[in-house]
Amino acid sequence: MGFTLGCRHSSFSHHWRALLAHLVALHLLHLGSAQMRVVAPNLHVTAIVGQDVVLCCQLSPCKDAWSSEIRWIQHRSAGLLHHYRNGLDLEQMEEYKGRTELLRDGLTNGNLDLRITAVSSADSGSYICAVEDGDGYADAVVELEVSDPFSQIVHPWKVALGLVVTLLVGSFLIIAFLLRKQGELRAEGTERREVLCRDRDGRGGAELCSMELHRRRKGDFS
Repeated sequence: MGFTLGCRHSSFSHHWRALLAHLVALHLLHLGSAQMRVVAPNLHVTAIVGQDVVLCCQLSPCKDAWSSEIRWIQHRSAGLLHHYRNGLDLEQMEEYKGRTELLRDGLTNGNLDLRITAVSSADSGSYICAVEDGDGYADAVVELEVSDPFSQIVHPWKVALGLVVTLLVGSFLIIAFLLRKQGELRAEGTERREVLCRDRDGRGGAELCSMELHRRRKGDFS
C-alpha cells in the first residue's frame, strides 16, 4: 500500500512540475509579447498625387524581422495592402497589386517600411503595420495624407468667373482700340481738308473752307 501511495505521490509531483513549467513558458511568452512593439517614427506622412511614398515602421527592440509575418492593412476597408511571410509576398487588395513593395533590405534591422507607388487622393487615410512572430503580436498606425495641388482650381464657378472677366477685359480693350482708331481717322481727314482749302485761290474760297470745316467738326453735314 505504501509503495502504491508513493508512486501516486511521485506521479502527482511530476504532473505539477510539468504544469508549472508550462505556465512559466506561457508567462515568458506573454512578457515577450508585451515587450515587442512596432514604432512609427513619422505618424503623419504627406505626399502629392502621382508621387511614390514610403510608410515607415520599426520593431522595438530592434531585431531581425525576415521570418516574421508582416501585414500592412488599410484601416478604412480593413483590406490587406501588403502581406509578407517568411520571405514571400502573399495576397493583397486588387487596387494595390503592383503598387506596393516591402523594402526587404531593412528587415534584418527590424525595419518594416512599405513603398506605395503613384499615390492618388483615394490613398489618403490610416494604415496599420502589424507584425506577428514567435514572440507575439504588435502593431502601429501611420497616417497618409495625399494632396492634389490642382484640385482647387477646377471648381466650375471659378472657371466661369475667369471666362467672364477675360471677356469683359477683352471687350473693353477692343472698344478702346476702335475708338482710338476712329479718332485718328477723323483727325487725319480734317487735316487733309485744311490742306485742300489752303490750296484754293482767293480769300473767299478759304473762308468757305473754314466754314465747312467748322460745320463738320460740329457734326452739321447739311
